[in-house]
Amino acid sequence: MQKSSVKLVDDTKSNEEKQELGFRINQRVHTVGNTRRIGTVKYIGNVEGYSGIWVGIDWDNGDGKHNGSLNGVTYFEAKDDKSGSFVRPQNLSHGISFLQALELRYKGDSTKEEEDEMYVLSARNNRVAVELVGKSKVQDKLSRLEDLVGASLSYLGVSSVGSSGQINAIVPNLEELDLTGNLLSEWKDVGTICEELQVLEVLSLTHNYMAHDVNQLPVLENIRVLVLNNCCLTWTQIEVLKQSLPSVEELHLMGNKLKEIVPASSNYVRGFDSLRILNLEDNCFEAWNEIVKLSQLRRMEQLHLNKNNLNNIFYPECGPKIDDSEPAEKCFSPFETLNCLLLGRNNIADLASVDSLNYFPSLTVRFYPYDIRLSENPIADTGKGGIPRFMLIARLAKVEILNGSEVRIRERKESEIRYIRFVMTKMQDEPEEIKQLHPRFNELKKKHGIEDEKPSTETTGPRKMSSGLLSITLTCVGASMGEKKPLTKKLPATSTIGKLKVLCESFFQLKSIKLKLFLQEEGSPLPMLLDNEMASLMELGIGNGSTILVDEEET
Repeated sequence: MQKSSVKLVDDTKSNEEKQELGFRINQRVHTVGNTRRIGTVKYIGNVEGYSGIWVGIDWDNGDGKHNGSLNGVTYFEAKDDKSGSFVRPQNLSHGISFLQALELRYKGDSTKEEEDEMYVLSARNNRVAVELVGKSKVQDKLSRLEDLVGASLSYLGVSSVGSSGQINAIVPNLEELDLTGNLLSEWKDVGTICEELQVLEVLSLTHNYMAHDVNQLPVLENIRVLVLNNCCLTWTQIEVLKQSLPSVEELHLMGNKLKEIVPASSNYVRGFDSLRILNLEDNCFEAWNEIVKLSQLRRMEQLHLNKNNLNNIFYPECGPKIDDSEPAEKCFSPFETLNCLLLGRNNIADLASVDSLNYFPSLTVRFYPYDIRLSENPIADTGKGGIPRFMLIARLAKVEILNGSEVRIRERKESEIRYIRFVMTKMQDEPEEIKQLHPRFNELKKKHGIEDEKPSTETTGPRKMSSGLLSITLTCVGASMGEKKPLTKKLPATSTIGKLKVLCESFFQLKSIKLKLFLQEEGSPLPMLLDNEMASLMELGIGNGSTILVDEEET
């Protein structure tokens, strides 16, 4: 493929025209009439083969026509192959001021476009306009800007502050401000807005592509919650940013494509002395070593890491050393106050990662429920060789919320007993292997008073788990099975799934239907497919009182 040449525009006429247009390189703009189509100015000037001045835009949503090159000439470099395009200046807007946006949102009438979106669908799928009862009263209340406590100015094209010194006089009581999807890029403008709003505590700048120079931001004493999702930030910027946020308690940094954490002065992140919640979802972290750099944040209670690329986790005392130079007096137990760790939609596939969660010290803190999310990881997906919910509960000693569902006392007890039964059937004569692969096994046996099966005629003492009958409820759910009442049967714990299918055919008179069985578990959003016909109920950890769904194979 022939490499494109680089087009340089440097003529006096063009420069004069650029100044008249009011656009500059790296300025944020949106298309006229569509404040949600936002991009960054990357080029201003002539385009070979076309008359007049054009503005080259790199669109945030990637919906362009090229990568900044046209007919073999490179005018600018877009972030993606199809995120760039050329637009006539009159079709672009460089936005409005903060004060203009307030007037537009809270003083003006609703637009025709907004009213067109207020409808419900009739039985015939026709749109029926909705008229809000008390709409005029609500609008009147919102129009009194001096009483406004929270304001949403999302996607209004805010690009500047406007007349300085007037903001606090107009909205003196504003505590929460949403500036999502605007054209702000300079930290000094954000600082000016925050300084004038003297009681502002919550600020969202989501989908504003901020400049790299964070030093322009003054100290913001009152900001408690700051949302910087999809702002194209680096951790180096965040390290500078923390100097201006002495009181921040919640920091949301989703979608910034962060891969590494670069502390300013040591191998651990320091500062953020008030930070309780750190949201790093939807980033690009792969190595848990990067996350360990956050382990010395002394007040962090929640760490959100859903939708990253983490392959495993460990508690630092058990894993690789990150830093040998830290003075002992400056360190405290890693993740000492963490009681909520969200790890959904990563690549965690090993049991050692699950077991390591038991080492996090906040598991012993009872003031908050300990919340772990492992959903959509290979380890929690039985279809990809993962383990079912009851095993996760049994291996996690004190988890109170798992994958968003509360772990009740009864579910924990039943899960732990099922887990013991499962391990007994797999490794009955290899205690060392059991200890290595199932660290809580002996602890759980002792907790529930369970012994291995031994030849004995005694009828008292601890329970023997490898024999006896199980009470199982069988429920038909197949579409062609008709309405059949659930049946509760006592079955030997050694019954295999294949044998149970044969029994179900007899119980429900389903001779011509090929069956598949599912275990319905408390707290699990989906039942677990029982597809190993040679496995016994005992081996699968199916306990007394379980419910098995009887379905039909798709034809």
